[in-house]
Amino acid sequence: MTRQIVLDTETTGLEPSQGHRIIEVGCVELVNRRLTGNTWHHYFNPEREIDAGAYAVHGLSNEFLADKPLFGDLADEFLDYIRGAELIIHNAPFDVGFLNHELSLLDPPRPRVEEVASVLDTLLMARQKHPGQKNTLDALCKRYEIDNSARTLHGALLDSEILAEVYLMMTGGQTRLMLDAEEEAQQGGAEVRRARVDAESLPLWQPPEEALEAHREYLAYLEEKAGKAAW
Repeated sequence: MTRQIVLDTETTGLEPSQGHRIIEVGCVELVNRRLTGNTWHHYFNPEREIDAGAYAVHGLSNEFLADKPLFGDLADEFLDYIRGAELIIHNAPFDVGFLNHELSLLDPPRPRVEEVASVLDTLLMARQKHPGQKNTLDALCKRYEIDNSARTLHGALLDSEILAEVYLMMTGGQTRLMLDAEEEAQQGGAEVRRARVDAESLPLWQPPEEALEAHREYLAYLEEKAGKAAW
């Protein structure tokens, strides 16, 4: 069983070294590349003011967060949730840096994120896959035709759900989704019909050389990530 947690945070500002804190954590779970519905989502009282620039991004106010728990109140629950999983995070150093800062403030300090889970940075993955292009979450949604119209403001849970879709598409998820639909139809008793096609009647399309080169680069990237490949 492969268990992955797609994770995002919102914060009061950009630098934990300047006293900024986490105000929201949102996680969704993938098991064998399928969303399970097992989420972990909480808002936190940061015990400090939110920068105007950060508020403009996520819209979470000091008044809204005033009655929310402290991060430390749920830190052990959070660590139990992510334990043993692979964390999928867009720009992982930012979120992991904030989480480790919060964990270091507790008495006694809790383990660092990397000590309980592995981390995969989808921003680094996107830069390797799409060099020289914009690789923000919004840009990737546009590239992979993923609907992010509900993302008028950043939100940790919504962004995690969107990132899960992006990650699955970046790693061949479209094929997986098609297989899932077929399997579910079979399990439900529905007959899956396949049309028989005369292969000789199909037109032969030769992709341009730049597309072939891009495909070769992608296969090389997958092989590098996996350590070995079947092709």
